[in-house]
Amino acid sequence: MDAAAAPSDLLPPRFADWFARRGWQAHPHQLALLERARLGGADLLVAPTGGGKTLAGFLPSLVALEGAPRPGLHTLYVSPLKALAADIRRNLQRPIEEMGLSIRVEDRTGDTRASARRRQRADPPQILLTTPESLALLLSYEDAPRIFAGLARVIVDEAHALAESKRGDQLMLGLARLRRLSPDLTVAGLSATVEDPAKLGRWLSPSGCRVLTADPGPEPDIAMLEAAAPPPWTGQGGRYAAPEVMELIRRHRTTLIFHNTRAQAELFFQALWAANDETLPIAIHHGSLDREARTRVEAAMVAGALRAVVCTGTLDLGIDWGDVDLVVQVGAPKNVKRLVQRIGRANHRYNAPSRALIVPANRFEVLECQAALEAVRDHDLDGEAERPPSLDVLCQHILATACAGPFQADALYDEVRLAGPYADLPRADFDACLAFCATGGYALAAYDRWKRLVEAPPGTFRLRDPRLTRAIRMNLGTIVGTETLGVRLKGKRGGGPKLGEVEEDFAATLSPGDTFLIGGEVVRFDALRELTLEVSRAPGRKPRIAVFGGTKFSTSTLLSNRVMDLLQAPERWATLPPAVESWLRLQAERSEIPPRDGLLVETFARGLAGVGHAGFPGAGGGDLRHHLGVYGFAGRNAHQTLGLLLTRRMETAGLAPLGFVASDYALLIWGLEEVVDPAPLFEPEGLREGLDLWLGDNAVMKRTFRSAAIIAGLIERNQPGGRKSGRQATFSSDILYDTLRRYDPDHLMMRITRDEAMRGLVDFDRIEAMLTRAAGRIRHVRAEGVTPLAAPLLLEVGKVPIKGEGAERLVEGEAAALMAEAGLTGV
Repeated sequence: MDAAAAPSDLLPPRFADWFARRGWQAHPHQLALLERARLGGADLLVAPTGGGKTLAGFLPSLVALEGAPRPGLHTLYVSPLKALAADIRRNLQRPIEEMGLSIRVEDRTGDTRASARRRQRADPPQILLTTPESLALLLSYEDAPRIFAGLARVIVDEAHALAESKRGDQLMLGLARLRRLSPDLTVAGLSATVEDPAKLGRWLSPSGCRVLTADPGPEPDIAMLEAAAPPPWTGQGGRYAAPEVMELIRRHRTTLIFHNTRAQAELFFQALWAANDETLPIAIHHGSLDREARTRVEAAMVAGALRAVVCTGTLDLGIDWGDVDLVVQVGAPKNVKRLVQRIGRANHRYNAPSRALIVPANRFEVLECQAALEAVRDHDLDGEAERPPSLDVLCQHILATACAGPFQADALYDEVRLAGPYADLPRADFDACLAFCATGGYALAAYDRWKRLVEAPPGTFRLRDPRLTRAIRMNLGTIVGTETLGVRLKGKRGGGPKLGEVEEDFAATLSPGDTFLIGGEVVRFDALRELTLEVSRAPGRKPRIAVFGGTKFSTSTLLSNRVMDLLQAPERWATLPPAVESWLRLQAERSEIPPRDGLLVETFARGLAGVGHAGFPGAGGGDLRHHLGVYGFAGRNAHQTLGLLLTRRMETAGLAPLGFVASDYALLIWGLEEVVDPAPLFEPEGLREGLDLWLGDNAVMKRTFRSAAIIAGLIERNQPGGRKSGRQATFSSDILYDTLRRYDPDHLMMRITRDEAMRGLVDFDRIEAMLTRAAGRIRHVRAEGVTPLAAPLLLEVGKVPIKGEGAERLVEGEAAALMAEAGLTGV
């Protein structure tokens, strides 16, 4: 709000007085959204963080309910975070109470008690705050038409975040159902960071959406942190800068310190605490911590009791903490929109510039951080590639619709096309999803457990057995994370407090006495009881780091292109830290700078002593390893996939590859034979076929299949009487995958799996774009030794060994050398 004169005449007197008493004036975009709401239809408000988007969204509802509000649900607010819904309820309660409005506001999420959820169905509040999953569950009940009959308004918060995920697809299918149940519904989407507002508007309402863009406010104050020590050559944690970040905490009221992964957040928190000589109150917040622990941190932030929070994407969105006056992003942001969103957490006010600092984790990341700074200043946001509608989500929606009662296929198809992502859905795709829900598909049609719908009369479908409703409702949702086990402190009598979760695969590697890091504490594993790790505190011990889940981002295409542009402009290198500028100039002297319109491929030989790369002995196979460096700037996933494809071709060509390592910027392969001419390796012909062959029996495909099968309802994670363990679910999904691959390769689930693997985990589109850029323009440099750009790659973690001819030759050579040493040659 701005301190100024009286509000516009658009506001009723009670609202105008409330603004005046607080010394505020409504923003123009708040009044504009209030006026547009009277026209009906849909609106998208794009306004900066701290610009009063939430009040703008709710103002039409509060005004409409000002008098004697009618009973029943009037406004539905949907957010991507449960914590955000609870925060909005607290913030909304204040103007309601201060204006004396008789409006009931409640939230309904997975944390809401069952008794409260039952009461909300029987007697809904006027304003209900919820999430996509809880909305899907509400719509699956047979009394949904009664619950939503009087619904007048839907508010979709953080619309940009939802539009990029399957949760957004689920929400839009639910919104399409709401438009059927309440034809006069008005919709308001709220967003802070949007690269294409018109596109987001079509997602929100394909029949038409008005876009309202607010004044962006002051430019952010953002820079790269200058640490005493230069960034290391490799690594992702940024712990070298912990002393400087601690000094920043001392000089500010409240600091948010963002990381891209939970493991990095844990390690940085430990390093930060070691530098916290004054024991200032600092906390950690991420999705693997127990909900109560996260809630305590959030409450302490609201109360102003913390000086800093080390966090991940759990705090990216919406929670209004006005006392945060600095944001620190540790590690390259990978995505400009994410960086802008995080910057907005600082000085969460419309008229105050957000202050932020970026800490590159390594030398390559300095380039990306510089590119991100320039993109933010140019208001250049990452554009998402067009994503087809998720058919597994549609299958889930069809089953949930059947839970609410019989439906006509034609009517449901027309309704589904009211959802933005599905506006152009071919009828054949809808029918394929419907057939899957009815029979399970050709290879599974003989099994009754997957025959869930029956058709009677023709064109009308219902559940085959009403008892299926419970299992379907228990498995609604599109968030399919890695299976986890709880972590609980061992208590004297029974279990102690829960600390959080670790991935099941990590837990399987633990033996009693092993230590690991969670919630900033080192704990010792004592026992496994009822799918929970019992632990004791072990301060001072060196921990293993838990393999926390969470998204591992690849650098966006926009940032990759900007990094390449920066490399092509030596006159701009002076803006970089001196150590990085010298590194680039040395690369230009000894090799070449990667071109913008081609592909740099370096080859060089390197002598080995002792143990070679990929863990194979150096003796017996020659003391040289021939290296191939590819500077594609296509993102980690694409380079990882390219490494698998190129080493496969090298194996066929007799080049004996031993292993490779991939980063966001480059790929490095090593083997026993020199690559004299790399161009044939990059011929696009057959590359996709090679990928299909590799993917067929690969864990990547099986993991993708499992996620799609869970969402579509083929596999039930949650069952009445208990939840399947991750290993049980994986075992059953592997059997299904192998069965369908062999007997029904064109099954809907296999089609979904292939499409998603190629788009996401494999990122094949970026490989094809890189090869198109490189066509006929491969710059091959035969270097005399390790080049400046290749050196950090040799230190990169995550090396992938290739078990082929090269490995066999090394083992044979080592065996021959050992036999000779023992005098057994010829024996």
